[in-house]
Amino acid sequence: MTAMIMHSPSTMTASMPRRNLRQHSLAAALALALHAVVLGLLIHTWSAPAPEGKPPPVLTTQLVMVAPAAPAPAPEPVAAPAPIVEPAAAAAVAPAKPLAAAKPAAHKPQAAALARKRVEERQREQQAEQQREQQQAQETAAAQQRLAQQQAAQQEAQQQAQQAERTRQQALADSRQYLPLSKEAPEYPERALDKNIEGDCSVEYTVNPQGRVENPRVLDGCHPLFIRPSLAAAQTFKYQPRIIDGVAVSVPAVRNTFHYRIK
Repeated sequence: MTAMIMHSPSTMTASMPRRNLRQHSLAAALALALHAVVLGLLIHTWSAPAPEGKPPPVLTTQLVMVAPAAPAPAPEPVAAPAPIVEPAAAAAVAPAKPLAAAKPAAHKPQAAALARKRVEERQREQQAEQQREQQQAQETAAAQQRLAQQQAAQQEAQQQAQQAERTRQQALADSRQYLPLSKEAPEYPERALDKNIEGDCSVEYTVNPQGRVENPRVLDGCHPLFIRPSLAAAQTFKYQPRIIDGVAVSVPAVRNTFHYRIK
């Protein structure tokens, strides 16, 4: 079942003008709004041009120096005739010459300059004298120092010489105290002869108060074939005993080196 709604012509004609009024009013409002926006932009962006400023007037002045006019030449003095004065009156009237007293004043600057030069020369002489004295003092101190060094070197050399002399005398006395009385050469080992072996062997031992060898031992570097004959030969050594304060004492660390050579 369908229904049809029919509008009457009177209602259609009444609604048409209202719609047209609304549309015209909206368009007018939009136009006004656009004009207001454009006007506001113009007001904000536009500014009145600044008036051109004219430069202020400047007053310039110039100072001109004018040379003074040359003075007129003074008239030449006319020589007056000399008055006739009697001799007695001339002696009374003649004044004293003032120029004679003014001469010392002219020489004062020269005298001051001469005095200043003399003072400066004295100061220079004093300075030169002080420098000479200082130089002499330095030379004297250097000479004294060199002399002291020479004396110290001489004393040290003398002490060294005395020490060496004491050492030599002590060594001579020690050697005399335990001089060897008899030493027998060791036998050359046959195996060393067969193999043509040569070498040295050092033995260290102690000489007892009786002058005999005690505790012999072989030092490093001795060939094994030379150890036994070296010890045997050292046992046969006989020394003169060392005497200290009248008493015979032992002498330790006595060394003897045997040289094994094939001739």
